[in-house]
Amino acid sequence: MKMITKIGLAVLAASLSSGVAMAAGKSYTIGISNTVQGNGWREEMICAMKAQALASGEVAKLNIAHRNTDAAGQLEDIRTLISAKVDAIVVTPADPAGIKAGLEEATKAGIVVVAVDQAVTEPSAYIISNNQEQYAYLGAKWLFQQMGGKGEVVYMRGAAGASADSDRDKGFKKALAEFPNVKVAQEVFTGWQQDQAKQQILSFLATGTPFNGIWTSGIDNVIVDALVESQAPLVPVVGADNAGFVGQLNTVKGLVGAAVTNPGSIGGAGVTLALQILDGKKPAQQTVLVEPQLWENATDEGKAKLKSAADPSLSPEWPVSISIPDWTTYTKEQIVACKGPGE
Repeated sequence: MKMITKIGLAVLAASLSSGVAMAAGKSYTIGISNTVQGNGWREEMICAMKAQALASGEVAKLNIAHRNTDAAGQLEDIRTLISAKVDAIVVTPADPAGIKAGLEEATKAGIVVVAVDQAVTEPSAYIISNNQEQYAYLGAKWLFQQMGGKGEVVYMRGAAGASADSDRDKGFKKALAEFPNVKVAQEVFTGWQQDQAKQQILSFLATGTPFNGIWTSGIDNVIVDALVESQAPLVPVVGADNAGFVGQLNTVKGLVGAAVTNPGSIGGAGVTLALQILDGKKPAQQTVLVEPQLWENATDEGKAKLKSAADPSLSPEWPVSISIPDWTTYTKEQIVACKGPGE
């Protein structure tokens, strides 16, 4: 069984606090495998990977497989990276079981494997992830409390089969079990795609089905847009710390909601972890979790947090948590530029 270390968003586990070693003469090639394009969170993740590789001074080249595909396609990408003889592979898995064989092959080839933001079933892989179960539990519990412990909730999940979605489902249902008078009015998979999620909520609104709250798996600002455009009731909404949604929580009159932190900058942390392992600094535990925070606009304290976190200069779909202290060393300018070594 894998050991797990939990860290706060602003606190680094002591066992990994040595930072990125600027090792003289190091010139690694890092492979990256991601299976979702057109999603702001994933785009920030890729930009964080590029920025951290550049800021580290240890990476000569990134070999990036970044496309919309399934587990079978990702398995092909991983095997291509193995053939390219990269030093490490940082992967966001489409499906943990579906790519297990590829990750095992990579490890046998002497390649360091780090899974970012989602767990994998290959025991040799290291994992650094936002705590997805806690992300869902925090937001759902707050939402059900705002609903008065009863009523109908619209449950807007991520991508079917993704371990992050499965973990969030556990957290959501854990909270749901604590509020027996809250029922799910509709459950949909958004695929973490903005257009798809907006159309799903518009279709639901057209049915006239009563509802009292909306939980989203990070596709949030377009849901608020749909409510406003449809002149539907502004029920409490939970989303992630995406810049657009954080802005809405600060400015949309009558909107009560909460943003749960889920930094896409975890991608940069994954590069850092891979480099630490390559430099002989293996973590004490196989899995490291970054703990989420909840920022709500129902209290003065929460409103103050949201105002301080707001960053209208970012893309609306990018999380405002663009760095993770001690895990990432790039500047805001570097992650926004989205340039890796040699670019």
